[in-house]
Amino acid sequence: MPWRPRTMGAALLALPLLAAVPAVAGEVPDRAGAPAAQLYVAPWGDDAWPGTEGRPFATPARAQQAVRALADGGEGGDEGASARGEVIVHLRGGTYRLDRPLDFDGTAGDSGAGGHRVVYQAYGFGTPRQERVTLSGGREVTGWEPAGGGLWRAEVGDLDTRQLYVDGRRAPRAAAREVPELHPTEAGFVTESTAPQEWERPGDVELVHTFADSYSEGRCGVASVRGDATGTEVVMDQPCHRRARDIYAELYGADNGQGLIPPTAVENDPSFLPERPGSWYLDRSEPGRHVLYLNGRPRGGVVAPVLERLVTGRGTAGEPLHDLALRGLEFTEAGWTAPSGPDGFPHIIGTWYYTGEDPTAQEAATMPAALSFSGARDLSFEGNRFTRLGASALELAGRTRDIEIRANTVEDVSGGGFHVQSADEDPAAAPRGIEVVDNWVHHAGRDYRGSWGILLNQTHDSLIAHNEVAHIPYSGIAHLNVAGDGTTTGGLRITDNLVHHTNSVLIDGGGIYGNGPQGPSFEEGALVERNVVHHADGPAATAAEYPPYALYPDDGGDMVTYRDNVLFANQASVGGVAPRGIRFEGTFLDDESAYWWEGDGEQVEFAGSTRLSPLAPRADCRARPACAAVLDGAGLLSPRR
Repeated sequence: MPWRPRTMGAALLALPLLAAVPAVAGEVPDRAGAPAAQLYVAPWGDDAWPGTEGRPFATPARAQQAVRALADGGEGGDEGASARGEVIVHLRGGTYRLDRPLDFDGTAGDSGAGGHRVVYQAYGFGTPRQERVTLSGGREVTGWEPAGGGLWRAEVGDLDTRQLYVDGRRAPRAAAREVPELHPTEAGFVTESTAPQEWERPGDVELVHTFADSYSEGRCGVASVRGDATGTEVVMDQPCHRRARDIYAELYGADNGQGLIPPTAVENDPSFLPERPGSWYLDRSEPGRHVLYLNGRPRGGVVAPVLERLVTGRGTAGEPLHDLALRGLEFTEAGWTAPSGPDGFPHIIGTWYYTGEDPTAQEAATMPAALSFSGARDLSFEGNRFTRLGASALELAGRTRDIEIRANTVEDVSGGGFHVQSADEDPAAAPRGIEVVDNWVHHAGRDYRGSWGILLNQTHDSLIAHNEVAHIPYSGIAHLNVAGDGTTTGGLRITDNLVHHTNSVLIDGGGIYGNGPQGPSFEEGALVERNVVHHADGPAATAAEYPPYALYPDDGGDMVTYRDNVLFANQASVGGVAPRGIRFEGTFLDDESAYWWEGDGEQVEFAGSTRLSPLAPRADCRARPACAAVLDGAGLLSPRR
């Protein structure tokens, strides 16, 4: 998918919410009032048992087999249950370590039937006795031995990972305390420093390039290091270095002739381990006999991700995956190792980076997610937690429609939160009827810091409402139309969200970021209404010259109405690139300037703005009933989970 950098840049239909199934363990009716077929899974169960409450299955995969048998007309679980009604799989509390993704297929009996649903949920979901259920793609690391110098080691076979979790918390990769002054060349970098010659395993080292005044942060590996007492040459992995050089020369016109700024971080060498307690390094030098090193004795459990995806779902145009719900589950400890290869991670923006088999081509790909669905309709993700993940949390691709993402929590993920996008320029393939409501998305982008909290790209008639999106190193909420055609998107509402503390690392973005035409007219375009955005305030060193914006209609933004939003304590309230038809109505903000990088903003209309006190904007808002109502109404509908 091509991306054009920097030079590119309200009456809507009400969307009905999906009904919920009564959440109790025991005999419950389905939505039509018929008894539900019920299956049970427990860590202490046995896959040879019948899946009843007293004799549950041991794995979700075995329960899925029973669900498919019901769809074929067989029986499972409670005696006499049939697939004509709701099918509920109750998972008892505990951790289920998956050896492969749970794969739902619209052609294999995983869908509901006759308007009924298949539900996988935590035991007691929605009640005070709901049990904690964790689906993990990780592997426990044991057999730790002292390695000298305060380090500990464990042999881990062929394990490969870019994340490690110690006592339930993300442990940092080993990183250099100081970054040598490296100057780009076609093959890599040169420096007068001899420090790179002290790297013990240069082929494992990774250089990070953070374009703080823009929207990209790339990563490429080192191939080799050579030098003498006068200096060092660092030869980089290809094609990553070539692609990164070309990308960033186009994006930023780097004056060094090679397109790359010097690296801002150097990671992943055993010589860096002593510099930070709790850091780790994986020695992969001997195939099949990898060794994991940790600075400090591991006193809690240590888990490394193994699976890239935990749950997948797919269907076809004729047989979509449908009427499936996942509720009250924790999805954790999935990884993503592709950036460790020679392709690296030449990041573009958000979820996109360059890859492909042709090393001379720039082919865009998207970061994976732990849960991934395409060709699906009438799905529900409710009350789940996505945490300790090595890429993004949940993605919905083309030909998905009528999907509810409600009351979930996303925290501590390497990539973004919820990503919904089409890979097809056919408007019929665009996702439709997507509802992202009452979710708490925070501390995303832990490794890939150009990630978005919530992304909707090329969607129709969709809703982002009452979410709290916070502590994101790039933009909080993004609504895009990268196809550049107003017929490929429309009918989006972004309303009553609380967005704060964004752009802490990359500042060419904002609290709520939009790009491209959002519909053929204002009536069919995007409505951004009654949101509160504060502390979109990037790195202090560059923000005064080039700040992020609370509301950011970027390159070619068109047919967007911003109404009754409250903006304060941001480095800038409103700005963007070459906006077209944009309307601001009834905005409460603590600054009055709007800045357009390209174009003079003649098609941007401002009406009814109210200036808040820059010294005490929140208190001033509280004193104004209309402003206070927006402040009180934005954010989560339910308590933080």
